[in-house]
Amino acid sequence: MKKVLYVFHQKTSVAGDVGNKFKERGFSEEIVRPPLGDILPEDLTKYSAIVIFGGPMSVNDDDQFIKDEIRWMKKVIESKIPFLGICLGAQILAKYLGCDVIKNKNDLAEIGFYEIEPVGEGGNIFKGQNMFYQFHTEGFEVPKGCELLARGEIFKNQAFKYHNCYALQFHPEVNFFVHLRWLFLVLIRKPKVLFLNGSQNLFYQLYLRFKHNKSVSMWLDSFLDNYLLAQK
Repeated sequence: MKKVLYVFHQKTSVAGDVGNKFKERGFSEEIVRPPLGDILPEDLTKYSAIVIFGGPMSVNDDDQFIKDEIRWMKKVIESKIPFLGICLGAQILAKYLGCDVIKNKNDLAEIGFYEIEPVGEGGNIFKGQNMFYQFHTEGFEVPKGCELLARGEIFKNQAFKYHNCYALQFHPEVNFFVHLRWLFLVLIRKPKVLFLNGSQNLFYQLYLRFKHNKSVSMWLDSFLDNYLLAQK
């Protein structure tokens, strides 16, 4: 059976729609949570795909697990296993490849649904779907040798590809359940985060969730089948 490795950064993290889609495609899963003391595997040969998800921390933090994940990207790239970095996962890849991860110059956040602009091959990848859920206050530069796939207005780089790796600033794994879960957990832990400059009204977010949830799910099917898992 094919196996996907998920790298999470919180005890409460879930794979959402990404997990559902991999399960539908016959993948079993293995989970590691480096901030909780789990060790990143050295032998990657048993995996058919690897996904690093997001988290509330910054790739610029001095924590050992962040440093370990950045170094681990060398092993992931050399393995040629299909890799997907989402939000913090994308920033970890960008950082490993030598680029800065910084805040918006006007100190704006992206929390809610935002439009992206496909670039190059991104015109095919994002055909028919250019609205995605975001939850971040930092963004990545595009490393040398990478292919930019999508731009944004607040954070200028939204997606890129590097060899076997896809990096997405946005969160296609977030569905209705995960969206409500995130809002609930953040309201309990750090409610001020949901009201940072640039973030959308909570009710407007949920309206856009109703509007775009199905199309994002369909896009994720296409992305996995035609791009991430279609790599040779």
